[in-house]
Amino acid sequence: MLTIAQFSDIHLGQSHKGDGGRRARKRAEQVMAYLDALPGPLDAVLVTGDLADHGLAEEYRQVAKVLKSRHPVLICPGNHDRREPYREVLLGEAATEEPVNRLHQLPGVDVLMLDSSVPGRSEGLLDDPTLDWLEEQLATGRAEVPALVAFHHPPVELHVPTVDAIRQFEEVRLARVLRRHPRVVALLCGHAHTGAATTFAGLPLLVAPGVVSTVTLPCEGGRGIAFDHPPMLAFHVLDGDRRLTTHYRAVC
Repeated sequence: MLTIAQFSDIHLGQSHKGDGGRRARKRAEQVMAYLDALPGPLDAVLVTGDLADHGLAEEYRQVAKVLKSRHPVLICPGNHDRREPYREVLLGEAATEEPVNRLHQLPGVDVLMLDSSVPGRSEGLLDDPTLDWLEEQLATGRAEVPALVAFHHPPVELHVPTVDAIRQFEEVRLARVLRRHPRVVALLCGHAHTGAATTFAGLPLLVAPGVVSTVTLPCEGGRGIAFDHPPMLAFHVLDGDRRLTTHYRAVC
């Protein structure tokens, strides 16, 4: 049995009421402290995008400090991230505009972190090189091991108008790849700032809650975004039958 924590959208550098980004950092640190204090082990911590609010190198230096953990931490970019400083500061690589895609082979599961960001845009797209990379990894990797595919933008409507307008588009191309590889057991994403569960291409699609803020449903009224809700995270438990169970937690 494997246990993976997931959260999303920490937006380090986001200023709230002129606080210089202190609130965003405090909330992210709160989540990491909670995970590091767990008495039991985690196989990994996934942070699915919008690590920085403006994509600045200084913000990524903060990200590196805040996400330092006794657990393996796996990351992917979101629409607020910028690939060049992300690569330089967080990955120690040369700055390029190429998508940031990574395969992480954990004991008992492959985690494929994809870059659904589109430079200069808020909506998401998995470009052809990324889908080709995903196809190759799933086709040539550990066929006997289940796989989780993670990215920032949800590829379906979540019935939150502000989120649906900037979701991942041209998603039928992703669905074709997934249907050719039955070892994929679930999809994990962020971007919506709300915990949600639905399906895509016949697979569970699990949306991590936001840390910096919470997006609310139209039936809840208000501005559609709440800053007074506590940060949240998800625990995904993968059992020997390749069944994934998800638990959501508020970190107060």
